Amino acid sequence: MSPLSTTKKTTQFFLYNLGCSAFKGNFFLPSCLGRYLNMGNLLKVLTCTDLEQGPNFFLDFENAQPTEAEREVFNQVNVVLKDAEGILDDLQSYRGAGHEIREAIQHPNDENLQEKAWSAVCPLVGKLKKFYEFSQRLEAALHGLLGALTSTPHSPTQHLEREQALAKQFAEILHFTLRFDELKMTNPAIQNDFSYYRRTLSRMRINNVPAEGENEVNNELANRMSLFYAEATPMLKTLSDATTKFVSDNKGFPILSCTFTMASVCRVMLETPEYRSRFASEETVSFCLRVMVGVIILYDHVHPVGAFAKTSKIDMKGCIKVLKDQPPNSVEGLLNALRYTTKHLNDETTSKQIKTMLQ
Repeated sequence: MSPLSTTKKTTQFFLYNLGCSAFKGNFFLPSCLGRYLNMGNLLKVLTCTDLEQGPNFFLDFENAQPTEAEREVFNQVNVVLKDAEGILDDLQSYRGAGHEIREAIQHPNDENLQEKAWSAVCPLVGKLKKFYEFSQRLEAALHGLLGALTSTPHSPTQHLEREQALAKQFAEILHFTLRFDELKMTNPAIQNDFSYYRRTLSRMRINNVPAEGENEVNNELANRMSLFYAEATPMLKTLSDATTKFVSDNKGFPILSCTFTMASVCRVMLETPEYRSRFASEETVSFCLRVMVGVIILYDHVHPVGAFAKTSKIDMKGCIKVLKDQPPNSVEGLLNALRYTTKHLNDETTSKQIKTMLQ
């Protein structure tokens, strides 16, 4: 079979799985494929209507500017997003106080080492507090954004077309969320530092020793932060919970029936050389990988039977293979997100092959 024939069949399969109305038997309309291959249309597949009727607008993630109708919500979300890069920078540079903590534990009677460890940990806990509080701000921003993009009288599809700046912000939130969790999952110092902080704070209270660091993080906040950092991917858990609540409170939000299509689009783009070669940079590859995993987890949390059942519309074997075909260091956080933050992986309806692939 010639390469051209193979490409044509692959493209036909892609269009058929999308339910694109441009697919007709042995023929297809390249214009439909071309619009979906553009980076700007990735978020477009969140709505089923366009997959049935064919896309008729372009989501300009690079240059979209808010209209007057969008501006209020856009400005509120932008206040949060403008701090996102700084949060990632702080997390990436987080080194922890492992040495000071080990010295203090090994020499429990050396007051100088105890004070040195405490002085090293307190400012780090201040950073962890900032990360946690940002997750709460991100949740509020997402709720407002989803409300704006799904409110009546317009459908979510119409909102995406008319309010492209808000659609761009939704993509940025998802991209930030998964990037944050990748960094957190590869940094055990975060939980070690916070555990030491809580143990030391408890011991100080018992001995009636003034704890200067408690002014930064009181006991109630420490409990909430502990639950947050206990999650394998805390930002994605926050996003999933917020989305699930939004879907529950707003029946008919199309993410319930259409997130699997986003996963399919990303998978095919990543595994097909003809499509992947159109990406302008490797950053687009990273973006697609994160979006694919993110929508799988959202689908698994929101859908009653999840993403791993045989009846699931998501090709989980194909998606996992795409992840494992990447450089290991670049996707281990994403694989761990599938292992530890999905709801249905260990269900009886999940095939042994999928469980083995994620071991």
